[in-house]
Amino acid sequence: MVDEETEGGPDTAAQSVAMLRRVLTGSTYAAVAAEFGVTRTAVERRIKALAGRLSREVGIEGLSEGGTAFVGRLREHRDAILQALERFEPAPAPAARASRVVSPEEMDLAIKRIRGRSAQAARDVALFYLLFATGAKPLEIARLRVKDYVDEQGEVRVESVLPASAANNGRPRPLYFASRRLVEALDLYLAQRLERRHGIGESQAWRGLDPESPLFLTPSGMGFRIIYHGEKGQHRYLCRAILEAYRKLFRYSELEGVTALSVRHTVATRLYERGADEEQVGLILGISERSAVREMFPRERPTLAVLMQDLV
Repeated sequence: MVDEETEGGPDTAAQSVAMLRRVLTGSTYAAVAAEFGVTRTAVERRIKALAGRLSREVGIEGLSEGGTAFVGRLREHRDAILQALERFEPAPAPAARASRVVSPEEMDLAIKRIRGRSAQAARDVALFYLLFATGAKPLEIARLRVKDYVDEQGEVRVESVLPASAANNGRPRPLYFASRRLVEALDLYLAQRLERRHGIGESQAWRGLDPESPLFLTPSGMGFRIIYHGEKGQHRYLCRAILEAYRKLFRYSELEGVTALSVRHTVATRLYERGADEEQVGLILGISERSAVREMFPRERPTLAVLMQDLV
């Protein structure tokens, strides 16, 4: 599944070329988006931009620049485009702006502000922690169910799974409820739900809640509404309510420049600091290729001078 949330990294020519090659061989925009961990819209935009540059700067035999806007025309002229790619020498991509990484101290202050300002403090603190503790996207969080967090006995699933039905790329991946602060916040919120009888189950199992109930609910006790947002054959979904909830939380937190995407940068940075490699970061964030992880969430590398200082 591919949603409409903003995602992406440095718009490198190498990645755009790889995307174009996959589309030329028959992959859909949605499939390429899932592979590279970006939105379908981003893939379409980048492929059309690259095809336009090829037409202007190199020339594609039998295809005008106007024809590059249609995927069918691109595939009809596959060989000519591949030949043009061999002669294409793009200018180096500009240096990417440093991503916003939230410090532990900033996180503590943000939580205090949210608790003091939110009318749904228990839910919103849990929502905020979950974003930072898992790296999941807002739409994926809106799709989570009670059973993804606790088992039938009501115990926390420390090593859980983000099901394929919840993942934006349609592939299950590990989901860890391994943060003490996150678990405390979620437990408080679920206890509040039980008191308010929101999403109640038919027995005492699953902490008395319906296991199929969304993990997070609106103040009225309903799940966040997710709508289909695309043309026939596309898999694009949008949850304006969860996006608005997070925009409000970022505003409450006073974390300047922080977005759902920069939170994922924060998660990647924390994982790198603990010794994770690109494959592990990609597995947590739902990105299949190491190259895409390096492009979107680059790891800071020390200079040779720092590495060699006082080596013995």
